[in-house]
Amino acid sequence: MSSSSPSPQTTLNDDKGLSDKENGYGNQSEVTLGPSEDPKQMPSSRKWLAVLVISSAATCVTCASSIAAFAEAGEAQDFHVSREVTILGISLFVAGLGCGPLLLGPLSEFYGRNPVYWTSYSLFWAFSWPVAFAPNIVVYLIFRFLCGFSGSAFLSVAGGSVSDMFSNATVANPMAVYTLSPFIGPVLGPLISGFINQHISWRWTYRVQLIWVFFELIALILFVPETYGPILIQRKTARLRRSKGQFDPEDADGSNRKSLLNAIVISCYKPFQLLIYDRMALFLDLWNALLLGILYLAFQAFPVIFEEGHGFNEQSTGLTFLGIGLGMVLALSTQPFWNKLYARETAKHGGNPPPEMRLIMGMPGGILVSIGLFWIAFTTYPHVHWIWPIIASIPFGTGIAFVFTSTFTYLVTAYRPIAASAMASNSALRSAFAAGFPLFAPAMYRRLGTVGATALLGGLTTLMAPLPFIFHRFGPQIRAKSRFAVS
Repeated sequence: MSSSSPSPQTTLNDDKGLSDKENGYGNQSEVTLGPSEDPKQMPSSRKWLAVLVISSAATCVTCASSIAAFAEAGEAQDFHVSREVTILGISLFVAGLGCGPLLLGPLSEFYGRNPVYWTSYSLFWAFSWPVAFAPNIVVYLIFRFLCGFSGSAFLSVAGGSVSDMFSNATVANPMAVYTLSPFIGPVLGPLISGFINQHISWRWTYRVQLIWVFFELIALILFVPETYGPILIQRKTARLRRSKGQFDPEDADGSNRKSLLNAIVISCYKPFQLLIYDRMALFLDLWNALLLGILYLAFQAFPVIFEEGHGFNEQSTGLTFLGIGLGMVLALSTQPFWNKLYARETAKHGGNPPPEMRLIMGMPGGILVSIGLFWIAFTTYPHVHWIWPIIASIPFGTGIAFVFTSTFTYLVTAYRPIAASAMASNSALRSAFAAGFPLFAPAMYRRLGTVGATALLGGLTTLMAPLPFIFHRFGPQIRAKSRFAVS
């Protein structure tokens, strides 16, 4: 999975409509959105319904990445390939999730959120058919990549819809719900896949996915309105011109197409430029990438720990991922505490706190991740009751949620001028690790054993755990010297 991540988008003013002139459309007339047209003025129930639909759709995309985990044995048998080859079904999907935002991310700024949602999810659904009915491993792997690629367009835009609908004062809770949803998806995947593959053909894994994707597409069409301010302004301007019988010159000279091409080119190289020249962004992205890589490695490690060590079947092994999911839900339940803490920090800094405030959540997060991994490592002995590694995975899940939420919000705030590129670089590196880690997991666990391999991962996360403490202390000085961050 790559997950999606919230990125700063042009949002409507809290107290007045957004004007055409303010958003650079160059109209001579002042066109503003009235209260009934402003997404921020929608009823709370409608906004939260949209958030829940968007979040469930994001969960569906990332769940599709890991749902292949327990289908590998059936695929290997039907396609006459080794188990290692079928692991590519996860890796290629995640690779698609990482590549897609670089090319497709800017589309919503030119066409709006909904066209991206509808096109992305329609293609995601269409490409899932050849996966479910693949005649050979080549077709299966190609369309797994295409599923990830098309689904990534949705993930790269969804965070913007949340920020479009809520003011800065009220966005924390809905953004926390959305931010967590792509990380719940990979945990649900093995749970669903384990039940299916224990009882019926592996192909039903993807047929169930087809049904889920279809209903998510219908929900997106019915319950998620267009929320991107500049597009709403543009459409209103066009309607007013048509009502007055005026010529609509939009894109008459092809400038929109040129701007879109330019935006895509920038989105392809700017994230990598940031990784090369900005050490703070590089280290935070590496930290996130390591954690997501370990999460995806667990899809290969948990079967070794529980099936070989405790005699679990596929269905029961899928249930072992509930510990990580519970940890993530517990992290979400602490959001009111973090809201109060950030409010105090904001007041202490006169309403203009430094971005490093957002790293506070990452401090306990990094510690919890390492504690969880070492606890898992030393409870994987066959003579230790199976419940202990599951309990140990709870702080691991909580820590992951804290780290990702902290890092995402920090990158968006500290690199605000190029926040979309900052999040794209994070997504690309995370996806590279998540795609690669499952490939070497079986060999690593065979060579080092469950204790040694998991302890090694715990040691790597321990080396990275000081990062939020270091950047919280020295972040302002580092940002002052950065060519990308705000100072």
